[in-house]
Amino acid sequence: MSLLVSPVVELYRLALQPVAPFTWFGLSLSTLDVVAAVRLCVALRQIREKLWRDHVEKTKTVRSDKESVILPEIEERSFVRDAAAVLLVVYGGEAVSCPALAIPPSFMLSGVVPAFYTAVQAAVDRLPAVPIPAYENEVPLAALDALTRAYLLCNLIPPMVTAHANPAINSNPWTLLITSFMTANAGFFFTNMFSFFQPYALRLTTPTEFLPYGWTTTDIWCAPLITGLYAFLTHAQPFWADAHSVALGWLGQTSGAERIAAVNPETARAVCALVLAGLFTTRAVKNFAPAKVQLKTKVQ
Repeated sequence: MSLLVSPVVELYRLALQPVAPFTWFGLSLSTLDVVAAVRLCVALRQIREKLWRDHVEKTKTVRSDKESVILPEIEERSFVRDAAAVLLVVYGGEAVSCPALAIPPSFMLSGVVPAFYTAVQAAVDRLPAVPIPAYENEVPLAALDALTRAYLLCNLIPPMVTAHANPAINSNPWTLLITSFMTANAGFFFTNMFSFFQPYALRLTTPTEFLPYGWTTTDIWCAPLITGLYAFLTHAQPFWADAHSVALGWLGQTSGAERIAAVNPETARAVCALVLAGLFTTRAVKNFAPAKVQLKTKVQ
């Protein structure tokens, strides 16, 4: 196990070091921050372009069939709308969770990261083209997505609860899980609900999470799962320390009442990243693999 975990731990240590040119201005943005921002902005542009292609194709089909179906007119894209969409994805969850926890969201304390994401969005919009999501690029990127998502779910979200001044909140495992669930998912929920990525004017629509089997989306349930796993391993709250001891007792490794030492936070985060890498790779194969690969996977 250490052969798998140790490289991930070292990779995080390198990726989380502040890098130039941001350090020249006293900013602590790391390689992981930069890569995560670029990956998100490129992914959002890929989503917008796919929805545009789908809408154009649907329009052609309706016109050829001479059906009496009125489709929304394509609206010219604006930078403000695209920048608002990326900021809503990044901070929409905080905008919901922080008032519930009575703490200020990070975008109210500093404008560095919001400005950075806006600048990255502007740069991505100016690219001549971005690759269409496919098996060849999405499977390798699953590992990157796992690293960035694990950092969010293990390092950024839990302190909102565990460092809270109110003991009723900082020791409550349910608060930790529901905070992870809302913070990680609310941004995409709102952008989908208001049709931010569609090529036509903003309008209310049913979010994908509310469509049949929308709850099965990996991004939705992996948030509380990974945050819970990290808390379980690191004993972030008393409940998780007891659960860790009891779980190992069921496996026959302890007496059940014996106190188990917490796992090092860096090691626990690496384990979470590996779990996410497995989940995201499986999703990429399922969604983008050629028919032959999918058939072989099902047979095995």
